[in-house]
Amino acid sequence: MKSAKIISLNITLGSYQEVLEEIIALGVSKKPSYVCFANAHMTVEAARRDEVRKAVSGANIITADGMPVARAIRYKYGVQQDRIAGMDAMPGLFAMAERSGLSVFLFGTTDAVLKSIEEKLKVEFPSLRIAGMLSPPFEDDLQKQSDKYVQVMNDSEANLVMVALGCPKQEIWMATYSSGINAVLLGLGGAFPVYAETVTRAPVWMQRSSLEWLYRLVKEPVRLFSRYFSTNTYFLFRIFFEVLAHRWGGNKAHD
Repeated sequence: MKSAKIISLNITLGSYQEVLEEIIALGVSKKPSYVCFANAHMTVEAARRDEVRKAVSGANIITADGMPVARAIRYKYGVQQDRIAGMDAMPGLFAMAERSGLSVFLFGTTDAVLKSIEEKLKVEFPSLRIAGMLSPPFEDDLQKQSDKYVQVMNDSEANLVMVALGCPKQEIWMATYSSGINAVLLGLGGAFPVYAETVTRAPVWMQRSSLEWLYRLVKEPVRLFSRYFSTNTYFLFRIFFEVLAHRWGGNKAHD
């Protein structure tokens, strides 16, 4: 699939349906692989931290998770890119996995959130095969326990492993361990509580207007203010100059 460079990441181009079909194909093949859902925050973290950039850049697919990233592609390259947010992709992949007879493993978050997801899946996707669910204890040394977790995932024979460890921890974890897991890993941390309905999502009009970050900021001002002030400002600054440089240089999206 073609990609377009936004700051330091090569974002995968394609429609929402095309990208999800590609993810399902990876799941069918059981090829060790992983997918990152890149919003403005992740693109900035990747630009600032080599460890994050290397982890995300190693993904088989990097989607435009967030209207700011999708619009940056349009402004820079003139490509009308769909937003492919983890919060939308998660239920979409559940539906496609059910139709395809694929199994899903849920890794991360809390036992309570996993339980809520399981109960909701029984209603919405009753034929979906849940290969397993695992919530690492918060106090665990994840690195020391990960070989055990990898074995559990492989023993489950899951096709899709949905990972919720928080950004960028989950991206680094996937980059480190994906080669030993016979499944496609999906970094969907923020989508877990939304699907479980323990966290509410912004209204659709705010999602479409690139204002979902504002909704979250209002909900969690203390935790998110400094992050959004820093990352959003940096993102806009970099995109402004990238668009100018692109128009002068005539660069194109690439394969």
